Amino acid sequence: MADEKSKLKILFLCTGNSCRSQMAEGWTRALKGDKIDPYSAGLQPGGLNPIAVQVMSEAGVDISGHRSKHLDELIDFPFDYVVTVCDDAHEACPAFPGRARVVHVGFDDPPRLAKTAKTEAEALGHYRRVRDEIRSFIERLPDELTGQNKS
Repeated sequence: MADEKSKLKILFLCTGNSCRSQMAEGWTRALKGDKIDPYSAGLQPGGLNPIAVQVMSEAGVDISGHRSKHLDELIDFPFDYVVTVCDDAHEACPAFPGRARVVHVGFDDPPRLAKTAKTEAEALGHYRRVRDEIRSFIERLPDELTGQNKS
């Protein structure tokens, strides 16, 4: 296991820090916690989304203890990477001190998609699909960010 100083420090940034960035932080802790020290924050934190907590729990990852944080709480932290997981956060992403490299990996917004769902099952399907897409991305870290997985 890597010690804390040698772990990559990654911030997952979203607008509300309620769903996608929380899922990314949770998956990273669960799947890559030995190599990556993950964080999440938002530009306009909106509280932890209970359906995100539910679908992550279904997959065996508990994010119920997470809290929605404003980017200002972490802006001076020495991140290696800042991964924007929504278009709004990418467009509004501030400059980060030090060597942080900003990478955009956009995912659909489950709450927005769920608003037009005709059933609860359909709404949950949006959350589960995005959860699984985020997991797939996290499974490819850190190579996905460092460019070591190019075919």
